[in-house]
Amino acid sequence: MNFSPFFRPRLGFLGFHRRNHAPQGTVPYWHVWTDENGVSHQNRCELSAFEYRSISEGAAPSWIDKQVTPSTSVLVVVQPVGWVGEWHENPKPQWIIPLSGRWFVETMDGKRVEMGPGEVSFGGDQNTKPDAQGRRGHRSGTVGNQPSINLIVQLDKDPYAGQPCGFK
Repeated sequence: MNFSPFFRPRLGFLGFHRRNHAPQGTVPYWHVWTDENGVSHQNRCELSAFEYRSISEGAAPSWIDKQVTPSTSVLVVVQPVGWVGEWHENPKPQWIIPLSGRWFVETMDGKRVEMGPGEVSFGGDQNTKPDAQGRRGHRSGTVGNQPSINLIVQLDKDPYAGQPCGFK
């Protein structure tokens, strides 16, 4: 199975090259989440529940990991060069996939992660509690001299709130 060059370098589709075989690989993502003390964290997680099947009648089968959640909204967000969103929570549980440019996320525990096209993050840091400096959630911003264009899929509810790497 061949993937477009857009996805190949970043998503880590290891082991998805054979048809009709169980996938050996996973798709990595960063999960921003809130612990029981109200502190945000980031964990490196993996989507791994792939099935080789057709997405609809007549379509050739492909590897699909379907995450079923209630109501969603899809946004395309352009963050200009130099944009910084100071400490804030994600407005809703949301998948964030950069389409072009680079951006960063820094969580309350001090971890800073930079991401570019094809890298995936899940923002589930709702209900954080202010730390000693008054910070809540995370801060984020663009990296480099290009705007960051992100595809965002917002969920009404995080089915794994308070748990890192719940999506499989």
